[in-house]
Amino acid sequence: MTRPRDYQLLGMDRAITRRDFLNGVAVAIGASTAPWALAQEGAPSVYPPALTGLRGSHPGSFEAAHRLRDGEFSRFPEVDLSEECDLVVVGGGLSGLAAALFFKKAFGEDKTILILDNHDDFGGHAKRNEFRHQGKLTIGYGGTMLISTPFPYSYVSRALIEDLGVRVERYQEYVDWKVYDGLESGMFFDRETFGEDRLVRGFGELPWPEFFEKACLSERAKRDLIRLYTERKDYLPGLAAEEKRERLARMSYQDFLVNLVGVTPEAIPFFRSQVFRNAMHIDTAPALHVARHHLPGFEGMGLDLEPGFDESSYQFHFPDGNATLARLLVKRLVPGVFPGEQTPESIVLAKADYGKLDEKGADVRIRLDSTVVRVEHEGALDEARSLRVAYVRGNETRGVRARHVVLACYNAAIPYLAPELQQSQKDALRNPVKVPLMYTNVFLRNWEAWKKLGISSFQAPGMYHSSGMLDFPVSIGGYECPKNPEEPIVAHVVRYPTTPGLSRREQNRAGMRELLATAFETIELETRREFGRILGGGGFDPAEDILAITANRWPHGYAYTPDTLGDAGVPFEEQPHVVGRRPLGRIAIANSDSEAAAFTNTAIDAAHRAVQDLLRARGMI
Repeated sequence: MTRPRDYQLLGMDRAITRRDFLNGVAVAIGASTAPWALAQEGAPSVYPPALTGLRGSHPGSFEAAHRLRDGEFSRFPEVDLSEECDLVVVGGGLSGLAAALFFKKAFGEDKTILILDNHDDFGGHAKRNEFRHQGKLTIGYGGTMLISTPFPYSYVSRALIEDLGVRVERYQEYVDWKVYDGLESGMFFDRETFGEDRLVRGFGELPWPEFFEKACLSERAKRDLIRLYTERKDYLPGLAAEEKRERLARMSYQDFLVNLVGVTPEAIPFFRSQVFRNAMHIDTAPALHVARHHLPGFEGMGLDLEPGFDESSYQFHFPDGNATLARLLVKRLVPGVFPGEQTPESIVLAKADYGKLDEKGADVRIRLDSTVVRVEHEGALDEARSLRVAYVRGNETRGVRARHVVLACYNAAIPYLAPELQQSQKDALRNPVKVPLMYTNVFLRNWEAWKKLGISSFQAPGMYHSSGMLDFPVSIGGYECPKNPEEPIVAHVVRYPTTPGLSRREQNRAGMRELLATAFETIELETRREFGRILGGGGFDPAEDILAITANRWPHGYAYTPDTLGDAGVPFEEQPHVVGRRPLGRIAIANSDSEAAAFTNTAIDAAHRAVQDLLRARGMI
């Protein structure tokens, strides 16, 4: 394959932290095997948080599930079922870990639990990334970053967060935004989309007329956008507020801008980096949804919108995002993984002993690199006292017998691994299409170029990653965030693959296929190009200044939340996620999909509900 002309100039030929290539995919150097290979004792042969290259749904984590989808495990395989436990949890993300903890409290501390997860690390989308340079540890997040939510925390979810020791009221003690004093958000206009490469500082901070005068846009587009951002006009005159809300719920924000506001289509690319709740974009987000998030165009319409829940009222960010919550849950379930007493402050720097996750004789065992492919009751559904579970680990198919099962995995996988479900429930489970996304952490030698350019974040509507930011300036438990521009830092950039013109579900499917098909070499090349173009004016050199890249790809990313544009309005009890989460015998379902919302509190609520379903099935409540 012919390499691009800028391959060497960008540093693609240089060795960055622990990068090698296997079938076009970056893997870890220093281990004699691929990063998902297993040690004899059952623990990973390398330390997963420190792996760079392609992470998230990494190679080795999804192949068995695709074989399941393609019909390979249409019958329960011949496996040894001598291993037994009280509960098998399928999925070691926040919901699965919380379900194990709730099960212990409900059924008894002496109950035995086996948690099976297809990844080489626990936490699911709560993913921890670690980087080292000259002996100093820098931590990043590869998935969920905050515990804030648009929905108030239930008593159960709030109680668990507090029981883990997290005190949200103390967050301001740890975050220091003064580190970025004088830095603003910028917007990068790329030559392919806007005709010229230009970084404009002050996005959302300069007066809009001043900002747009500096933008790479046609004069018509500038006039229309200035009008949109500064005028207060009713674009649906003569209608009552309720009628306006109904109209706006049934049109996209793009249609609102073009057809009601009269914004020229030439201006639409400006909005491509705007991502609304549940990764909706300008062409798939209902205009009413956007209005609730205070974007321009609605100030003069008299919509009488009810005030939403204040997300900032329950906010906390750890250096590794919600991976700290996963680590705290693991500490409760398998105490030996983290030494000594641990608090939210101390556990940030604690190193997990992965060899302790799956120790023989432990009440709770967490078995990684294990993809469940079949769950069946043993005997008639109303009489069965146990279930058999088959899973693939490495090149071997194994089995375990359990008295209960909680499925805390992707909804779309459940119809294949639980054949006893009725067809209507299987259809409901397949109905949503999870949001694909990629969180790429770029470990930089320093952030002097950002300082020179006066930015701490950027929007890039036409680039591979549509937005980026320097890491949260959080110092906690002995971990110190970079405070000097000469220090190494993690820059966090995001890609939401989209295909304008398709429905939201079809865009999600296309994005999933794209992420699975893209080699890390392509991701690295695009990342280096993007950083060079956006930060080059500040003296940034991708070949010299990028120390490591970790691309956390999530082809089946966050839970799908229905919207008024692409989803039929049906009663709550008939909504797909409600039908899909119905328990069956000794099987209960937990995950954020089952709540149709990808937030920390909904994952916890789903776990609690699943355990309550098991209690009801046993006649215990």
